[in-house]
Amino acid sequence: MQSSGELQQISLLHEIDELAGRVRRWAATGPAWRPAENARALTLLVLDRVQTVRLRLEAPLVVATFGGTGTGKSMLVNALVGQEAALSGRQRPTTRQPVLLVHPDFDLQATGLPIEQCLVRRIDAPVLRDLILLDCPDPDTSEGADVGGNLQRLRALLPYCDVLLVAATQQKYRSARIAEELSDAAAGCRLVFVQTHADQDVDIRDDWRRVLSERYQVSELFFVDSRKALAEQQQGLRPTGEFGRLQELLARQLGSSRRLAVRRANLIDLLEEVLRAGLSEYDRCLPQVEKLQAVLGEQRENLQRQMSEQLRQELLRSRGLWERRLLGAITDRWGFSPLSLLLRTYNGLGGILASLTFLRARSSAQMALIGAVQGARWLQARVQEQSEESGLERVLTAGVADHQLQEARLLVTGYARAAELSRGELQPGAELSGLRRQAAALEVRFLADVRRAVEQLLEELAEGLGGAGVRRVFEVLLLLYPVFITLRMGHNFFWSSFLAPLLGQATVAAPLLTIDFYIPAVFFLLVWSGVVLLWFVQRLQRAVTAAATGLAERLADCRVGEGLFPGVESECRSVQDDAAQLRELCEATSAFRNRLADTTGFLGSQRR
Repeated sequence: MQSSGELQQISLLHEIDELAGRVRRWAATGPAWRPAENARALTLLVLDRVQTVRLRLEAPLVVATFGGTGTGKSMLVNALVGQEAALSGRQRPTTRQPVLLVHPDFDLQATGLPIEQCLVRRIDAPVLRDLILLDCPDPDTSEGADVGGNLQRLRALLPYCDVLLVAATQQKYRSARIAEELSDAAAGCRLVFVQTHADQDVDIRDDWRRVLSERYQVSELFFVDSRKALAEQQQGLRPTGEFGRLQELLARQLGSSRRLAVRRANLIDLLEEVLRAGLSEYDRCLPQVEKLQAVLGEQRENLQRQMSEQLRQELLRSRGLWERRLLGAITDRWGFSPLSLLLRTYNGLGGILASLTFLRARSSAQMALIGAVQGARWLQARVQEQSEESGLERVLTAGVADHQLQEARLLVTGYARAAELSRGELQPGAELSGLRRQAAALEVRFLADVRRAVEQLLEELAEGLGGAGVRRVFEVLLLLYPVFITLRMGHNFFWSSFLAPLLGQATVAAPLLTIDFYIPAVFFLLVWSGVVLLWFVQRLQRAVTAAATGLAERLADCRVGEGLFPGVESECRSVQDDAAQLRELCEATSAFRNRLADTTGFLGSQRR
């Protein structure tokens, strides 16, 4: 059975794979935003090291020296292995070609190191049983990062290093050049800080710790005399003092049992640093993206108000069309009834009056002339009705004028450039025709939605105004006067002029009502019907006006729901979502890193 330690290692490797998978899925796609593209490019480079960790599980740790010119790095390496393996010098840069010190039994191919760039020396030393020592060139020589220079060679080797022995002296520990290079080199490496030249310098470790604590977690600082330690080993003695403790740290605590823990912590550190750097860049640019979103929202609101007012005015101008259609829908729901008959008469009053003119015709020629006139009137009414419908469609499909679109694009382009967003419709040479075509493609769907909305609204109004309760109220009101006239006529015809004298209830039979009664009765019947009709029509008109205003607002909101630049708005939302995903990944990586902190707490590292 596997031991608990092996199971824990396997579990941690699985967590690393799972975290790397999440990061890789995030890095696979992203918005067209410069910070996102840069962050993904760097992250993918770090993810390549996940596989490298797996390939180098059994390979010894690579411990490299790092420090300025004359800090005694080569002498420190010589003292660690107990013999003169690297050239050393106190002042001038001695190490130009990296020196790789390795045990004779190790296979260098497993390390992945570019051994063709190094001077390889195989030495049977106790400290080299579980690690490889690399004496690196100085980063503060007069050479730059040119091909073949010391700095270029150093930077090429750092990705293969697991632990850095950071050497400093009383003269070099505050060097700005070294601090800058160490900041870049410490990413993904554990650190061991060593003050050399103990034979001639004073102990500056307390001040050095204060300098380092701003950017690094420092576990312990060593103050060593490499020449003395080398001499002791050449005499067959064990090194004493601080150097003995340093040698014990490298030989014992960096053994094979800690190999995976160090590499795992380095990888998570590097991954967290890359993600944090990307998130920092996101946070720097996100306020500009939010400003761009605010400008797009303001433009959308202005366009919505403008479109809403245009729609409201056009809908109100087409109110007659709405009323006729609504009356037709209500009378169809009611079927045949006195009120329905009255509404049908009102709705078709123009046709009824036109048909009455045919009664005045005395010949075929007059009838033909009247028919032609009425046909022209009907055609004119039809044209007016179609004009109202097409007028509504024109407003509904009306886009933004070219000059407004150009002004809006200039404004949005400025904010998009500040936010480092790049969209095709915002390019200086982009034509407005593309935006017009995009808007035209939406018009067909929008018109279909508008027609459905109008039909649904008419159905709702017809249901509300033509409900059973409303119908009963107006039917009763309309029939009150006809019932009164009918009762009055029946009372006169059956009772006062016939039954009352017959039954002895009256001495003289009342005369029947004459035309003088019926003419005013008919007149007041028309007046009463007109009052009831006017009341119902006014309620209908108020409902139509309120519905037209509400519909105009809803349609305007639908019409400009995505604004003038839907692609830019979508990209802004993608940036916000991407930033949220990156933040979650940073938090997950930090939590994982904190869990691994105890396994390598005896070494220094970069502070987060």
